Amino acid sequence: MTDAFWWRGAVIYQIYPRSFLDTNGDGVGDLPGIIQRMDYVASLGVDAIWVAPFFRSPMADFGYDIADYRDVDPLFGTLDDFDRLLAKAHGVGVKVMIDQVLSHTSDQHAWFKESRENQHNPKADWYVWADAKPDGSAPNNWLSIFGGSAWQWEPRRGQYYLHNFLASQPDLNFHHPDVRAAVLDNVRFWLDKGVDGLRLDAINFCFHDRQLRDNPPKPKEKRVGRGFSPDNPYAFQYHLYNNTQPENLDFLQELRTLLDRYPTAVTLGEISSEDSLATMAEYTRDHRLHMGYSFELLGSDFSAGYIRSTVEKLEEQVREGWPCWSISNHDVERVLTRWGNGNASPRLANLLTAMVCSLRGSVCVYQGEELGLTEAEVPFESLRDPYGITFWPTFKGRDGCRTPMPWDDASFAGFSKVEPWLPIDGAHKALAVTHQEADPNSVLHGFRRFMQWRATQTALRRGDIRFLDTPEPVLAFVRSHESEQVLAVFNFSKKTQSLNLQGFAAAQPLAGHGLQQGTLQNGRLELPGHGVLFARL
Repeated sequence: MTDAFWWRGAVIYQIYPRSFLDTNGDGVGDLPGIIQRMDYVASLGVDAIWVAPFFRSPMADFGYDIADYRDVDPLFGTLDDFDRLLAKAHGVGVKVMIDQVLSHTSDQHAWFKESRENQHNPKADWYVWADAKPDGSAPNNWLSIFGGSAWQWEPRRGQYYLHNFLASQPDLNFHHPDVRAAVLDNVRFWLDKGVDGLRLDAINFCFHDRQLRDNPPKPKEKRVGRGFSPDNPYAFQYHLYNNTQPENLDFLQELRTLLDRYPTAVTLGEISSEDSLATMAEYTRDHRLHMGYSFELLGSDFSAGYIRSTVEKLEEQVREGWPCWSISNHDVERVLTRWGNGNASPRLANLLTAMVCSLRGSVCVYQGEELGLTEAEVPFESLRDPYGITFWPTFKGRDGCRTPMPWDDASFAGFSKVEPWLPIDGAHKALAVTHQEADPNSVLHGFRRFMQWRATQTALRRGDIRFLDTPEPVLAFVRSHESEQVLAVFNFSKKTQSLNLQGFAAAQPLAGHGLQQGTLQNGRLELPGHGVLFARL
């Protein structure tokens, strides 16, 4: 627990508190629920947990709209509960990372309530305010990810304020030194409590262009929707001025200077920019963030070639930086639905976990991945996500990946004794923890076996990576650390694949990982459907 580089190659298990375990019977998960299931989390063989926001909030965006950065919302418990969670996790050898949402607050935050009153109060410039155009329209053409203009009129001040997300999530003005100081002071509060790391939400959105220049239009053929709905007008612009500004680099160094006072604490930045891989590389060099991750593997693109090109592109740029990979989280459709093409088999679930956990970098896995959960079907009348409600029916939002964890097959899946905040998908009950604990061939046991084995493979945790030329649907690479080399080969199809590996004829297959292993004889590899080869070179 004292290793300053524990995060290199770490597996970080993301917990979405609302949907993990409800202990007080209100249909919403809470911090005591995480404490109650911490032994389960430790049994998975992960190194750390990342706990999504549990701070005081009106919950317009389910905690990503913070009204008080230094208090726990009563929905989730108390500060004492958080202290107990920290102690319990550390007691079973698991690090604790928490979300920090720095670029914006809730409109119910005391800072914003003061700022909006007039143009002359002490916090008048703490948020991004601008005058209307002569015709009364918004200051420029910037758009909100959640739909419509990124500007909201405030009658008290007679000005517009910027919100890159919901109108109830006003953007802070990071050009103001007092704002930066106050933000860092809030971060210090949690570091002093003993958290081991910070997942920094939308970290490239902290600064805006001072001149408020219009974003240029994007040609239709170049519009993509990683991290947001593909039919969202947000994709119609190059977002050159509302985020990822050069001033952010200096702030990241300020943040890192603070983190350096806590030698084992780490930062992980969520990055969504016009070239997220380039921004990841830039944000993780020159003593800025420890790690960064983007949405490149959180979209619908899935092939051996795409994964290889994505990782290689980052490797070309990242230099001393360290990546973090994720194929599922609370913002995107679950990976078995997104990449499974209707085949959500246990073997594919374990293959995908093994693949992402074998890339160079650290890994975030999302609660339920260890069970092989698919995207839940949530009817329109049960939707809670404002994003999904706005863009229905072409985009159903994020509720389908946020439904409660199935602990057993009872009425409410062991998550709660009352109707949960989101409905339980009937298909998830068959994948409940209790069922999988009883089945040695389950996805859950496969997940544990792989994590236990991976912990013994230094090359997979901290080594370099070199890809091999292989045809679709096979991905192959070599991980190297000092004198240790491991060959990793993955078959993304259901059909057996034959491969010529004459240059690796002497490779010694490795056992113990629990996946369907291919056979290597005289340089000829036979990989069963959704099979792998791990071999020592």
